[in-house]
Amino acid sequence: MARVTVEDCIDKIPNRYDLVLISAQRAKDISNGSPILVDRDNDKNSVVALREIAENKVSIEDLQKSLVIGLQKYVEVEEAEDEEVEILSAEKELAGLDEQFSSDMISDEDLENSMQIQGGDDDDDLDLDADTDTTDFDMYDDGEFGDESFDDSDELE
Repeated sequence: MARVTVEDCIDKIPNRYDLVLISAQRAKDISNGSPILVDRDNDKNSVVALREIAENKVSIEDLQKSLVIGLQKYVEVEEAEDEEVEILSAEKELAGLDEQFSSDMISDEDLENSMQIQGGDDDDDLDLDADTDTTDFDMYDDGEFGDESFDDSDELE
């Protein structure tokens, strides 16, 4: 096949600068493993790219899009709406509070230990079995308490 010239491709892409950029992008695609759409005939990737453009074997719009994406240094990311930002900040704040209070929490074991009655040696003498008969106790008993006797008729002065 005859060598391709720029004049063969100018019909497809009128601007020579655009032609160079687009054909260079196609040559990079071929180098990266994209399938070749024409016979190679021992030609370099740049010549194969020009031949594909001249024969309308590739989509020029797709090459332009991939060229622009390849040259972009900043990819525009869609910004979150104000409500979403407020919700995210509130969730972060609540997560911080959870961490703060979880570190201040008392473990179950510590809570049980603190609720037990702590006593001295006198506790060993007490027998608090459920079998103990408490019916003999009379709270209105006028009996003696210690050395003094208790009388309901006494008045406090």
